[in-house]
Amino acid sequence: MPAEVSLDRRAGAPLTTAERRARLRLARSGQVGTVTYRRLIARFGTAERALETLPELAARGGTRSYRPASAASVEAEIARAQAVGARLLILGTPDYPSLLSEIADPPPVLWARGELGVFERDGVALVGARNASALGLRLASQVAAALGEAGRVTVSGLARGIDASVHAASVERGTIAVLGGGIDCIYPAENEGLAERILAHGALVSEAPMGLQPQARHFPKRNRLISGLSQAVVLIEAAERSGSLITARAALEQGREVMAVPGNPLDPRAAGCNRLIRDGAHLIRSADDVLEGLAMPVARAEHAPDPRPGLAEPSAPPPRRLRGQITELLSLAPVLEDELIRRSGAETAHVLELLSELDLAGRILRHAGGRISLTPPA
Repeated sequence: MPAEVSLDRRAGAPLTTAERRARLRLARSGQVGTVTYRRLIARFGTAERALETLPELAARGGTRSYRPASAASVEAEIARAQAVGARLLILGTPDYPSLLSEIADPPPVLWARGELGVFERDGVALVGARNASALGLRLASQVAAALGEAGRVTVSGLARGIDASVHAASVERGTIAVLGGGIDCIYPAENEGLAERILAHGALVSEAPMGLQPQARHFPKRNRLISGLSQAVVLIEAAERSGSLITARAALEQGREVMAVPGNPLDPRAAGCNRLIRDGAHLIRSADDVLEGLAMPVARAEHAPDPRPGLAEPSAPPPRRLRGQITELLSLAPVLEDELIRRSGAETAHVLELLSELDLAGRILRHAGGRISLTPPA
């Protein structure tokens, strides 16, 4: 990877090549999710310092077998990225997609290929059924092409059906394909040619490690990026239980507009869209309806608070009793982190420190909306 230097938006400090590698390594270390990553960077200033402390923090949380991701594994990932021309985008640096950085759980790192300027253009996500009807595919193509002509970037998941039609119709104007696996693992294979065409005017992006083959469990996590990169999400043919509805749910949590194309009540592929419209989603017949919906004021969602406050090195260690108190307050049912802090009556910095230790030890799970719970017993 070139010895490039980026500026951290928050601190204004340059990220050296060594620190960029360290941030990738920190992001790839076990039990380091978005919240823990951001808190470690906020507390220690650099990923290099944070990596040195991970085993100690995990030991305090209850496990002495913790090991961060190896430097060798990170070097191997970087080599694979160089082989396909992928670029590392790090949360907090200027080249990271600004709209995505606003969501509650932005990925600490992304791999991207193509024309990365599309990330700073206004995006609209269009998603829908893999087994879409001919009419659904035609409408997806028409809406995508018209949005492209209006200067909008389309965003979708490079899946069969609606996704592929969206990308193909807007490929010349700019489209973003969000992958569920590694950026060097195009899925389905039949869309490899389409993926190559996208690179000329758009981008492929993934938060997954290089070489990761996509599995079903990866796609719900991927879907929050589709909505996070977009100002609105449009559903075209979505069943009651579908990945498209997961994307719509993520969009609502992120304060994005949700829009849907109505369908025949007797067609199962329209059930999810019809329900969303019944519940208040914009009814979409054409790209004009999408653009009209985008022109209306949007009530922004209340995101989880920025995890940085209270993360300076505590002036004194947390009271010994506090660890047991926090564990007792937690259960298998998710609870808001703010509620946990309030009920503990302890200093915020102490509670957050203990939660980070429990997180690294694998003893808690983090859920959407800033909620946490105990990890179920194996």
